[in-house]
Amino acid sequence: MRKLIVFNSISLDGYFTDGHGAMDWAHSQDPEWNAFVANNAKGGGMLVLGRVTYDLMIQFWPTPLAAQIAPVVAERMNTMPKVVFSRTLDTASWNNTELVKSGPAAKLRELKQQPGNHMTILGSGNLIAQLAEEGLIDEYQFVVVPVVLGAGRTMFEGIGKRLDIKLSRSQTFGNGNVFLCYEQKAQADQLKALA
Repeated sequence: MRKLIVFNSISLDGYFTDGHGAMDWAHSQDPEWNAFVANNAKGGGMLVLGRVTYDLMIQFWPTPLAAQIAPVVAERMNTMPKVVFSRTLDTASWNNTELVKSGPAAKLRELKQQPGNHMTILGSGNLIAQLAEEGLIDEYQFVVVPVVLGAGRTMFEGIGKRLDIKLSRSQTFGNGNVFLCYEQKAQADQLKALA
């Protein structure tokens, strides 16, 4: 069964976007960090996006500037299969993108049953909140960036129930970023019992 993974940067005060919806504060040109990001991008799989994140990414990743700044990541972002959930988009023109107009939970349940590499949600706070409530997210990967934004959006706005997650691995970087990987607690405990 395919995993559904969230990968997002968050500020020290818990926001994944600033008060204006921007995420530029999360990017740094640090060689160690850039190598980690490039290696992560090589993993393949499928990207899962909400409309706002899709709109932001299509403005950057298919451009020559993206290929110049982050060639490995740009190549992967542009060639990976993508699913965008939106009730308002009429078309999705980014290479290898399927537009789904309704039912993110139903569609992702179906995709999780198919063979293939993992699926990764980037950005997409509204989508994350919906899927977390449905218990569909297998792993949360957060990069804590050493910045306090003072305002912004959390990925978990609107969640009405408690989520129990368990730290499975972590890594610190010289630029101050900390990578934290969490799994659903019940799932992590089941895997530990099988080992």
